[in-house]
Amino acid sequence: MDIDKIRGEIDGIDRELLPLILRRMELSAKAAESGVLTPAEIKARERELLRWLSGQDCNGLEDYIRRFYSSVFELSRAYREVHSPTGGEVRRLIETALSRDPGEFPQGGAIAVQGVEGANSQMAADSLFPRGDIIFFKSFEAVFDAVESGLCRFGVVPIENSSNGSVRANYELLNRKNVKIVRSTRLCIRHELLGQPGVTLDRIREIRSHEQALGQCSEFLKSLGDRVKIVPCPNTAMAAELASRSEFGDIAAIASHAACELYGLEPIKKDIQNSDNNYTRFICVSRECEIYPGADRISLILALRHRPGALYEVLARLTALGINLIKLESCPIVGHDFEFMFFFEMQGSVRDGKVAAMLEALEQTCESFKFLGNYSES
Repeated sequence: MDIDKIRGEIDGIDRELLPLILRRMELSAKAAESGVLTPAEIKARERELLRWLSGQDCNGLEDYIRRFYSSVFELSRAYREVHSPTGGEVRRLIETALSRDPGEFPQGGAIAVQGVEGANSQMAADSLFPRGDIIFFKSFEAVFDAVESGLCRFGVVPIENSSNGSVRANYELLNRKNVKIVRSTRLCIRHELLGQPGVTLDRIREIRSHEQALGQCSEFLKSLGDRVKIVPCPNTAMAAELASRSEFGDIAAIASHAACELYGLEPIKKDIQNSDNNYTRFICVSRECEIYPGADRISLILALRHRPGALYEVLARLTALGINLIKLESCPIVGHDFEFMFFFEMQGSVRDGKVAAMLEALEQTCESFKFLGNYSES
């Protein structure tokens, strides 16, 4: 068969399909506006059609035909959601935040960070808030509590590292605490092995640092063999402070050069991180949902029903609306065997009606739903 004739037939079929697809989408929206069918009944109708397809002669293309219709269902669902907002809690939260109009991102305020002077979190906070009043806390949870209680307006915590992955504890705190993300930033991290003046590597018997920093320097630590004890510490700067008070000078710390200068230490070895492209991402949280100009990232935490296709349905919604998913992280749900909550980060603005409608639909259909904020990254 001539290729031009084949293409001509395909073009003819496409021209016939277009008005049918448009009509189907139109009817789908009208059905949603009528409010007669619940989401469960719509799902049942979709399964009914798929059962009908199973009894048809599809010339060996049954799987392809089912996928085609599944895509049609997802596109129709996305279109219906845009045209039938539910007015749920997330809609009220977004409308309240947009009505406040907070103006430009603030330059100062009381900022909670974990650790002591010289911590990487402090440097990230200084970058975000040039005139900020930094207040130090012993733990990440204490930072969240300070923000949640109103003691501090903002808190800055690490969320992930380019070479050592996510800070799981802070994902769990985001889920448990009543805070929202209002900004994020990335900080290039350079690690040094710090010791008391004049101390050489062969004298070191113990190295302390935060577990993330230890992971980011794992290759260097492995090269030391078993003669050096590795001790996790709540914070890199805290490790430097402890090393400065070592009685025999045989304790070293993995920390930044800023911590070196603060605590009177000297670099024993510089740039010991596994990768020169070593970045840590920090988020800034507040008690209120504040959406500043230029916000183009949305973060959510979802728990999905424990059944096949649950995650696919969420991803299909994003695909149907052309939303780019930046990050997808799964975390086990405590007390539920093999069930997970999912941290989603995507590009988008809640000022876009389609995006807001999609969030409402997820709130209605997911087992649990938490909107973490709409923000930008500097």
